[in-house]
Amino acid sequence: MSPRKTQTLRPVRHASRQLYLHYYDAGGIERLLPADQAREVRFETCQPARDFPTYPGQEHTPGSYWAASSDTVLDYESFLEARWMKILDFDEKVDCFAAQPFIFEGVDADGTWTHYPDLFVRRTDGSVLLLDVKNPEQIGKPKVRLQAARTASACRQLGWDYTMVGEPDAQLWATVEWLAGYRRPLNAAAPVAHVLLFRAQQPLSIAELLSLWPEPDIERAVTYHLMWHHRLLFDLTRPLRDHTQVWAAPAPEHAA
Repeated sequence: MSPRKTQTLRPVRHASRQLYLHYYDAGGIERLLPADQAREVRFETCQPARDFPTYPGQEHTPGSYWAASSDTVLDYESFLEARWMKILDFDEKVDCFAAQPFIFEGVDADGTWTHYPDLFVRRTDGSVLLLDVKNPEQIGKPKVRLQAARTASACRQLGWDYTMVGEPDAQLWATVEWLAGYRRPLNAAAPVAHVLLFRAQQPLSIAELLSLWPEPDIERAVTYHLMWHHRLLFDLTRPLRDHTQVWAAPAPEHAA
């Protein structure tokens, strides 16, 4: 269970053209920092800045997603946001990510504004990507475009990347959705992974990889697990089939 959030007094701000980040740290303590003091905050460890209510007739469908990359459960606001969580979880360049990490509170030439970014992404190289997920029908609307411009400007000030996304690429999503079902730890099936990786030192089809077993149900599941975790590589631009070519990823340079 997450720690209870603690409300604190927030400073009064009158200066124009300033940007603040309002968030709850890992212990649930409310924080408010100017942007130039917030760059080193590990927002991926913070509690969500807001909760998602559920009520009859709501347009979005909130829920929870277990992220294999960080072994954490994250709440999402819509199925579209859940799709992007899975895609980020699959991305080998992503170390971890968090949902609704903070609130931007700013003042610019158009007035005061606030915004809850959807996803905070920490890449494996330490860089940050902020992601907003929008219904594709809404992306072109002036209000949404203004919000995106403000958020992009704020991210430039913080040294972060920013993008607003709609529906993911259909082929990528089909593959990620399928492999996500096999992202959990192998446990008792772990020894099978060594056999599969040994057999895949040279490219071969999934069917050829599994041909050693007459009924390879467990071995097939382990194959998909290895593909999710990028230990078996393949062409992401093509549909996933039994004739899909796979090959073992190179061993890490530090490995003996």
